[in-house]
Amino acid sequence: MIEHAKIHFNEQGTPVADLFDDVYFSNDDGLAESQFVFFTQNRIAERLQNHDRDQFVIAETGFGTGLNFLMAWQQFNALKATCQLPRLHFISFEKFPLTQAALVQALQAWPAVAELANKLCAQYPMALQGCHRLEFNDGEVVLDLWFGDVKQSLPQLSYARDGIVDAWFLDGFAPSKNPEMWTADLFTAMANLSRHSATLATFTAAGFVRRGLQEAGFTMQKQKGYGKKREMLVGSLSAPTSKGTERPYAAHSPRSLANVAIIGGGIATSSLLYSLCKRGKKVSLFCKDSTLAQGASHNRQGAVYPHLQADFTLQSEMYAHSFLYAKRLYTQLLTDGFHYAHDWCGVLIQAVSSTIAERQANIIAKGSWPNALIRAVDLDAADKLAGVPTGYSGLFIEQAGWVSPPELTQALFTKAASLSTIHSHFNTEIKRLEQTTEGWLLHSKDASFGPFSDVIVAMGEHSDAFIQTAQLPLHGVRGQVSHIAASPSSNQLKTVLCHKGYFTPALDGQHCMGATFDKHSKSRAVTEADNDTNRKQLEGFYGTEPWCQELGAIVNAKAAVRCCFYDHLPMLGEVIDEQDYEHAFANLRKGKQFDFAPLQRPQQGLHVFTGLGARGLCSAPLLAEHLVASLLGEPRPLSHRLSEATHPARFVIRALLRKER
Repeated sequence: MIEHAKIHFNEQGTPVADLFDDVYFSNDDGLAESQFVFFTQNRIAERLQNHDRDQFVIAETGFGTGLNFLMAWQQFNALKATCQLPRLHFISFEKFPLTQAALVQALQAWPAVAELANKLCAQYPMALQGCHRLEFNDGEVVLDLWFGDVKQSLPQLSYARDGIVDAWFLDGFAPSKNPEMWTADLFTAMANLSRHSATLATFTAAGFVRRGLQEAGFTMQKQKGYGKKREMLVGSLSAPTSKGTERPYAAHSPRSLANVAIIGGGIATSSLLYSLCKRGKKVSLFCKDSTLAQGASHNRQGAVYPHLQADFTLQSEMYAHSFLYAKRLYTQLLTDGFHYAHDWCGVLIQAVSSTIAERQANIIAKGSWPNALIRAVDLDAADKLAGVPTGYSGLFIEQAGWVSPPELTQALFTKAASLSTIHSHFNTEIKRLEQTTEGWLLHSKDASFGPFSDVIVAMGEHSDAFIQTAQLPLHGVRGQVSHIAASPSSNQLKTVLCHKGYFTPALDGQHCMGATFDKHSKSRAVTEADNDTNRKQLEGFYGTEPWCQELGAIVNAKAAVRCCFYDHLPMLGEVIDEQDYEHAFANLRKGKQFDFAPLQRPQQGLHVFTGLGARGLCSAPLLAEHLVASLLGEPRPLSHRLSEATHPARFVIRALLRKER
């Protein structure tokens, strides 16, 4: 569990960390000092105007009040007024984050950055370990805020051998106050993350810091410090270390994504379009239906909440951070004027059996999740939250709720189209993919399209429809949701109820109720038997309550197929050739992690984004962002272990390690 910083404010109104007995910024002029030490000494103004990539990446070792980030953002805004700049990407680490209230109070000292500070505070995340990706100005400025000890967080980043960081703000409480941070391990990790010609600056001139950075590979020198401080240190990386966290069999090969085709039409597709369009990429959409969200994204109401376990498992980490990212994005859509039916009314996961009650008690006892994300509620509190009697205690996810998936999918598509041109082809079913020397061609029954530099298949349970993707080990799980007429008493329901299935507050006089779970069918035909199953399931838990007894008839229903993999994780990345991987990484059968043969990659430029299961509304935006960032060689929002766990090669690699191939 991440602990909030314990602070007080001194007579000058400067925040002071109780644990380190040190100020967060100078009592004199912390903003000016930040600009001089970090922005000026790293020569960022000059480098932004002569940069070799589409994004300039700054990394910082102590977020604190966010003043360094706000300063960099302020300077970036001033420079872009006169010239075209790459996007600004800021990565920061914080072991003891401030509360939002403390952050707001601390930043009131800087009216010069008040507008930016307000935007930061509005998105400032809860104290959940891991990476929180915050985006401003449609992704023009990105903040990856890692909560946790910097020395433990740095190895969690997923990055290739050529590094990602252009400039370091080596900040944090003074070495004499916080010696545990200023170590050789930190300096080595900084070098590994750095690109060629990366620079660093730090307010301290301590000899052991200078020597440690030199041993890690930085050329260091002293400079005159700011104000009363006599000296500070600046440096640059002598040569890249070529040490990344990305292992060769789980790598994402870099692509330019110059001209991308996406095949699909659900929330996964709209999420991909948004991630690509905010980067100005040229995109074409191919959808077999007449409009978006006719597959698994077509329910009237869909609950948006994370699936959390007692421990910080792969699935829990993915869903927790995906949910928070999706919630920020979906909220921003509304702020930007894009409408979709919704209610962030919370989700109440009810302890409808002794087994579930025990499981929920374990989740709370383990303490992996902040109360701001999920908290236990007793029976009385649950009924008060629900607005109707339920008869159960449970867990409450306050920031969750429900959305209209078709309307949300369309809103995200429309937002993406406002950022870059999308060439849309509806009523166009792609039957065949063809790889040529000029790129990929897409063939429908009557026409051909392309060539495209890259193709992303986001077709849910149909993602294995092509010769090139036929080996994907996906499977479909059919589910039917029933829409039942509300009654005056059921209209009092104020939150989504989760039992074995889910039941939503009424929308236009109807509740969504479901869903069935059938592993042995891919049919989308609605059946009365499934409607009966949904109603009996609800009555099995709430049948003694008047609001349940007074529900009307089932008005209609929707059936869809959830696309899954057997490890319950999605798949995103370039489509692999299994024989290519078996040959290249044959040494894994011998337990060796070296002497691999090069991959031939016969399907370069063909990617898959599928397997989102029943929670695509929660996971699609962050997973799409990770895929696009990985292919473009940008900083990635998912951790190293999640990047590997969602890679298309994972099943082949596991089989090699187990000597099953």
